[in-house]
Amino acid sequence: MTTPTPFQLGLYSFGDFTPDPATGATPSPAERLKNLLEEAELADQVGLDVFGLGEHHRPDYLVSSPATVLAAMAARTRSIRLTSAVTVLGTDDPVRVYQQFATLDLLSGGRAEIMVGRGSFAESFPLFLGGMPADYDALFAERLELLLAVRGSEQVTWQGRTRPPLGGQGVYPRPESPLPVWLAVGGTPSSARRAGTLGLPMALAIIGGAYERFAPFVRLYRDAARTAGHGEVPLGINGHGFLADTSRGAADLAFPAHSLVMNRLGRERGWAPMGRAHFDAERGPGGALFVGDPEEVAAKLLHQHELFGHTRFLMQMSVGTLPHAAMLRSIELFGTKVAPLVRAEVARRQPTASS
Repeated sequence: MTTPTPFQLGLYSFGDFTPDPATGATPSPAERLKNLLEEAELADQVGLDVFGLGEHHRPDYLVSSPATVLAAMAARTRSIRLTSAVTVLGTDDPVRVYQQFATLDLLSGGRAEIMVGRGSFAESFPLFLGGMPADYDALFAERLELLLAVRGSEQVTWQGRTRPPLGGQGVYPRPESPLPVWLAVGGTPSSARRAGTLGLPMALAIIGGAYERFAPFVRLYRDAARTAGHGEVPLGINGHGFLADTSRGAADLAFPAHSLVMNRLGRERGWAPMGRAHFDAERGPGGALFVGDPEEVAAKLLHQHELFGHTRFLMQMSVGTLPHAAMLRSIELFGTKVAPLVRAEVARRQPTASS
């Protein structure tokens, strides 16, 4: 008999620190972090599997040290897995990253994960490196190599070009079990090949357009894993979403905050402005947004699963500032209404016996 792989559902956040578009008010940093802890606590209570925090170094996001906030979440939760989403490994030291998350793992009773990536913003490079390196891909690959070496051995012998070598020093503390390391990617084929070749779980961010267009990218990842001898590898998808009791209510609540954030980023990156028609199209079948009532979101998640066969989906609900009560209701609906429907159907689809 084969045991079905449980489908994991969870949340991730960057600790958005922006004005509420309905009131124009921005919460204090302390209030925003308090709300974030309450969101994680509720996610744990309603049975969600994962809570992730991304790293940014900008005034519009509060979380610059995910491990610190995740440690506070560990004290208020019991079962939910706690991960970065992501750790910008190119501007951090892999040894310190490992130590921080090994400590989090011990504090949380074995619930820590590390999700590393190249990062979607460049603000950490002048802050920590003095500017963008000439060969960022080589820098990232080297630091990922060191992180995996530290995970694999208590005493590490390693030499590279981007930090001092290690000559058998011990790295402590050590968790009771090896820390899971996920590789977060956007749409770069070389990143998918790297994840597959290393046999690492891949977290694929799909935050715009039709998600079907990422199917070749997922095949590339799985083909690389099989070629390298790793067999089946876990795949997660990270996306934007929000729930309310009605589909229209979810859209009306989410659109002002979502468009405020996406249009601000669009001005920085040259994207076309997002209007309500575009937002509603993205909510439709095959679009990247999971905004609606529980039945609508569950159906869309199951359609996406038919295409990708992934094992995890993490939703960023806090794209911009939303009323805290509405956020808590969205989390409650995701955990109590969407998650049971999706898990049951995914389990039904899986084979239960091997020939």
